[in-house]
Amino acid sequence: MNHQKALKNGDKGTTLTRIGAALMILLTATKIIPSSNLAGYSVLVGIAFFFIVEAVSKTPGAASGLRFHTIPEDLKKPGVLAWAFVPCLTGLATLAAGNLLFGGAFVDHLRGRVGAVLSTDQLLLLLLQFGIAAFGEEIALRGFLFGKTARLYPAWICALVSSVVFAAGHIVPGDFGIACWDISGVFVDSLIFTVIYCKSHNCVVSTLSHALANVVSFVAMVCFFQ
Repeated sequence: MNHQKALKNGDKGTTLTRIGAALMILLTATKIIPSSNLAGYSVLVGIAFFFIVEAVSKTPGAASGLRFHTIPEDLKKPGVLAWAFVPCLTGLATLAAGNLLFGGAFVDHLRGRVGAVLSTDQLLLLLLQFGIAAFGEEIALRGFLFGKTARLYPAWICALVSSVVFAAGHIVPGDFGIACWDISGVFVDSLIFTVIYCKSHNCVVSTLSHALANVVSFVAMVCFFQ
């Protein structure tokens, strides 16, 4: 009886995972509609479905993709710390190369993207927003869209799809070449965050890397690319 109940819960979790993933993809796809703001809800949908699927599937705490109590142990897992700092380097490389290729226009594009969603006039508030934004994106993209769907489909496909969704969600209007360079950097970083999640099995760990990379890139942009 308990086995049948577990199977039933698993079936519900699978169905909900597919529904949530489809909704995230469809909402992000509305980016092609200039006047639409629906894409911004994709992350919220991912967060909601992460917790719904975990509740319906009765995921044990130790198997959850969101754990605070295991952060020290997860950081010590092979390769986690090494990979955690890679997005800082790729972010700086994207910024420096973009500045060489496009001049100040690339930095202006980044400022426009960041300023569109964050308050940049108060440092403490900005850092808090970076942390909150990264945490929400990691729950939605790594914890749910990658973590849950990778149990149903090949992991490499899920990594590519979740990274495309992540990158597409960061598209803002502007010069085509500049936007492509910006989004390609976001896509690469998303793949790295996915590697970190795979190694740690904890989106809190990938959040730490994500938030740190955002802060480092922002500080570099403000201090060195005026």
